[in-house]
Amino acid sequence: MNDLAFFTNQELIDELVGRQTFLGAVVQAEDEHRERNWRGDKYFKIHFNHHLNAAQVSRLFEVVADHMDRNFS
Repeated sequence: MNDLAFFTNQELIDELVGRQTFLGAVVQAEDEHRERNWRGDKYFKIHFNHHLNAAQVSRLFEVVADHMDRNFS
């Protein structure tokens, strides 16, 4: 029988970003978001590993934003 294990968000992010096969970025709210509606400005932490540098992550977010503008606006 498998036991249910609980991990913090930070532990899960560390596990994912620490994987050799991970290529990407994780966006994490700086403060926990527990409200149904978006209120005010939000601040985020960006996690990525040695497979990408900051410029590449920035470009990745530009591509994602362009895709969302074209497909979800």
